Amino acid sequence: MAMVKEKLRKIYENSGVDALYIECDFLRKYLTGFSSTDGYVILDGKSCKFVADPRYFEAAERELKGSGVEVVAGAYPEAMDLIAGKKTLGIPFPFTDASSYERLKKAHTLVDCMPALKQAMIVKSEEELSLIQTACDIAEEAFLELLTELKEGMTENETAALLEYNMRKRGASGTSFDTICAFGAHGSVPHYETGDTKLRFGDPVLIDFGCKVKGYCSDITRTFLFGDDGKHEEFKKIYNSVLTAHELVKENLVAGMTGREGDALARDYLKEKGLDQYFTHSLGHGIGLQIHEYPVLSPRSEEKIADGMVFSDEPGVYIAGRLGIRIEDSMYMKGGKTFSFMHKTTKNLLVLE
Repeated sequence: MAMVKEKLRKIYENSGVDALYIECDFLRKYLTGFSSTDGYVILDGKSCKFVADPRYFEAAERELKGSGVEVVAGAYPEAMDLIAGKKTLGIPFPFTDASSYERLKKAHTLVDCMPALKQAMIVKSEEELSLIQTACDIAEEAFLELLTELKEGMTENETAALLEYNMRKRGASGTSFDTICAFGAHGSVPHYETGDTKLRFGDPVLIDFGCKVKGYCSDITRTFLFGDDGKHEEFKKIYNSVLTAHELVKENLVAGMTGREGDALARDYLKEKGLDQYFTHSLGHGIGLQIHEYPVLSPRSEEKIADGMVFSDEPGVYIAGRLGIRIEDSMYMKGGKTFSFMHKTTKNLLVLE
């Protein structure tokens, strides 16, 4: 409880307002530890209150007992009562709709509190790291089981559904995002929409997936061959280049480097191989309660990477109509060095027999 109170105190003080008012679901979860589709959090210098309606009140009161977060029965009117008289009100501008903004500004001077929230959220606690590790373990174990279940003729949708079932039965509460399962040349579309294409012998398979544990996400991509029909020499060569780019990040990204410098570790190597024009997205993104958080590892990011940060390492090569290869782990920084949460699956090219 002391750690929770200290976190809340720092966020409040760094916001520089009379109170924070939060409607956004994942930010409510971050501040209170309780998941809900509705509710309001009011944080001031004296307390943190979560306004919950009858759908959530009993569960919230039970789960948050002793946490330092006070559960208040009610809905919007009760939330408005709690912020009445607050001259300056912190709201997260990027996650507040226009109608709420217009309504609130009639009675308060509004300040963007997202910088203070970002400063807190970008460095994960040991508890958060543990939850992400569990989500990563579940994702890897589910994938390993999937490999024993794949059969020629299965569709991309069937494969994605089976993988998601494997994660659910291991304790995941859901997926981190819509599972991407691409057979053959479909992998050349980085955010391909999983469809009804059937698996054939010799197909490359790209699966980008992840799951949630108590709200925290995992993110992993594996690319492999469903049998070797002798037609994939180019694929194998490029795969080795993508894998080397991935490992260069893990080996060389250290605390104090910027997201731009991290991205360059992979991008510069792929440029040496004449493949950089096919690496069409950023190297990585932060991972937490959202699948895309902070920091960002991109050619324009000047955010410095530090201990406690969690991010993806996912270089890829996409040649339209021919092939797509992405290799991704969820990573974290500790003691100034980069480590992977993934320890159960191989990143060497897998050829299923």
